[in-house]
Amino acid sequence: MNNLNYGIIGNCQSAALVSKNGAIDWCCLPKFDSPSVFARLLDDEKGGYFGFEVDESYNITQHYLEDTAILVTRFSNGLDCFEVHDFMPRYYKAQNKYHKPPEVLRSVKLVSGKPSFKINYDPKLEYAKGVTTTYIKHEFIVSINDEETYDTLFLYTDFNYEAVVKGTEIELDRDYFLWFSYNEKLVKPNVKEVQLEYERTKVYWLNWMERTSEFKLYNDVISRSAITLKLLSYDRTGAVLAAATTSLPETIGEVRNWDYRFCWIRDASMVIKVMNQLGHKNISKRYLNFIIDLIPDKDEKLQIMYGIDREKRLTEHTLEHLSGYENSKPVRIGNAAYKQKQNDIYGILMDVIYQLLLNFRSDVDHREELWTITKGIVWVVNKHWTEPDKGIWEFRNEDKHFTFSKVLCWTAVDKALKVAGLLNKTSKIARWQLLEETIRKDIMENAWNEDVQAFTQAYGSEDLDASVLLMESYGFIDAKHPKYISTVKAIERELCYEGLLYRYKNKDDFGSPSSSFTICTFWFINSLYKIGEKERAKKMFEKLLGYSNHLGLFSEDIDFKSKRLLGNFPQAYSHLALIETAINMSSGVRKVKLKSEIR
Repeated sequence: MNNLNYGIIGNCQSAALVSKNGAIDWCCLPKFDSPSVFARLLDDEKGGYFGFEVDESYNITQHYLEDTAILVTRFSNGLDCFEVHDFMPRYYKAQNKYHKPPEVLRSVKLVSGKPSFKINYDPKLEYAKGVTTTYIKHEFIVSINDEETYDTLFLYTDFNYEAVVKGTEIELDRDYFLWFSYNEKLVKPNVKEVQLEYERTKVYWLNWMERTSEFKLYNDVISRSAITLKLLSYDRTGAVLAAATTSLPETIGEVRNWDYRFCWIRDASMVIKVMNQLGHKNISKRYLNFIIDLIPDKDEKLQIMYGIDREKRLTEHTLEHLSGYENSKPVRIGNAAYKQKQNDIYGILMDVIYQLLLNFRSDVDHREELWTITKGIVWVVNKHWTEPDKGIWEFRNEDKHFTFSKVLCWTAVDKALKVAGLLNKTSKIARWQLLEETIRKDIMENAWNEDVQAFTQAYGSEDLDASVLLMESYGFIDAKHPKYISTVKAIERELCYEGLLYRYKNKDDFGSPSSSFTICTFWFINSLYKIGEKERAKKMFEKLLGYSNHLGLFSEDIDFKSKRLLGNFPQAYSHLALIETAINMSSGVRKVKLKSEIR
């Protein structure tokens, strides 16, 4: 069973997924959302990959170099052993700029004996459309696709070129390297340069982690999740991706396959809030600049999602020539959900603006722009909060009055009032307070179902929904309020199955969900902890951590029965919820670093 046993490497420009056997099965260059150069993840036959083939005597293990995004795959038969250290270069240059080229370096290190293997180098450019042909040149190996769209990929190595291209047996007698690049390099690289890139990248990640808050409990899983979230951020604009992949299905053989290589305002805002808790304010400030640049007009509505370079049109297409992950079609690029109306995004964005001003009050640029955005958000909420929408789960059929959307409209006004207080702007407070109370009263009257004894998915509905658990997180209701406790209990009865949560059980556009949305289980554990059932919450949390892959990474979904990972990977949403839950379990207690611990 394929359990998405992949590691992610990246440099905040793009990323690659490396299988537990050391094969690069997914990589898009030069950016996250560019066409793939390796896509075996989405088609075993056509997609292309870059791996190592060893005989059955070898045991293969994998781990990250501690506190870095450098992935180590170890091949050993007891006597003969070698390691592949995979990374994408990233390090500080000067004037607040970072070296982050569209390249992957594979440092092949001899550990012991005389290990032998074959290299399988099979790039398929442009999502494997057309024909990719690989040629041996004097200084490099080049792969070219010039049928539908022209594209090239360059491989530099000190291995024998013929052995690499033809996949003949190689006996390792020293350290070697494999370095593929989207661009032709001006100077042919060598082992010394590879080692220099390796050390600089290693130091970058160690320094980044040294600036990351540490906590008394679960610090190892918090650290790995923090690095994963950083890898899903895009330096050029400040966008944060939902995931590094497209079309990994929520359920094998079904059609819930979406492209997640975009920036959802909801997901990204939650990431920024968590990164603030971890002490990384730069990523927060870059993301706010991303948002500010998207709102040039005072009356322009926010989309629910954007391209990572601020694209507003994300037209959806299908790649019919690819068979899909385990034959789960269709393979999609682009995402039609960008057209949807979701009223909750305003509350989430206001919450981030408030958190940023609260935590970094004297160090936030664009304060006047943020106040303009704040006023604009309240204006939009006041005009549209009574309207139905598609909701957090992006239902593609009818609009409804979703409870979560209403709560987040309330949140938008609540946080706007707090921002007004921080900025000493008092003229609108009385009017905004009246709007806030009107929305609160409406929710308490219409979202509560007396028969179910819970706040339900939508007004007038009996269906339960995990998203209403966030009513407490956003400050709408106290954790000890009887109606909230009753809601948590009802959701456990109806939506909890074998230790995992359904998002909801009512049928949507594609039938009833058959896998668990990972973040929902984290939300429930958080709620359980807050209503006072701390020991049970802790046991559930530790059990859930056991469902990650071999490197501690989570996708979007988990199969209820088999517990295999499903959906796009790695999923920012899942890891931010993991961090938030782990911090709560630590009661927010940071570990004090001794001077000897500072790297």
